[in-house]
Amino acid sequence: MYIIAGLGNPDRQYEGTRHNAGFDVIDRIAEKYNIAVDTKKHRALIGKGIIEGEKVILAKPQTYMNLSGESILSLVDYYKIDTDEELIIIYDDISLGVGQLRIRAKGSAGGHNGIKNIIAHLGGQVFPRIKVGVGEKPSKMDLADYVLGHFSKEDKEEMEEGYKEAISAVEMMVQGDIQKAMNEYNRKKKEE
Repeated sequence: MYIIAGLGNPDRQYEGTRHNAGFDVIDRIAEKYNIAVDTKKHRALIGKGIIEGEKVILAKPQTYMNLSGESILSLVDYYKIDTDEELIIIYDDISLGVGQLRIRAKGSAGGHNGIKNIIAHLGGQVFPRIKVGVGEKPSKMDLADYVLGHFSKEDKEEMEEGYKEAISAVEMMVQGDIQKAMNEYNRKKKEE
């Protein structure tokens, strides 16, 4: 079984913001696989389903971004999954171009408070993740204002492409092929 968690902030005011890219990917996966992500458990909205023959739990922690680890730890403990392989965290990254993906089997938080909190709660950095690029913050802009801001029309289109690729990466990862997902998506947009 896999837990696939997208990070974001609850509340309508955060819908469609850069920081909610993780939630947006979960919404697209839920739509594609007809999984209702509407059960409140483990301080998250969760939904159970099947992707590529594997049982999955889609999760959108409702703790607010900076406390994501509380919800993730509760899910991991309850479902007794191996975080090294069966947990996939999807979140926004300002160091990647809009819609660009970076897939890793492990790593540091890289300044992302949601990931920092997950690492602190899980007690380690080894868990697969999909970073979805939201573009670099303009130099004079406050980071919080940037990540809590909305995408331009052009960026929205790029993000939709990124979300489709993230779904495809998830499909590879639940089949146990993170390497294939990394080979496919970590090099992609650089070639253009």
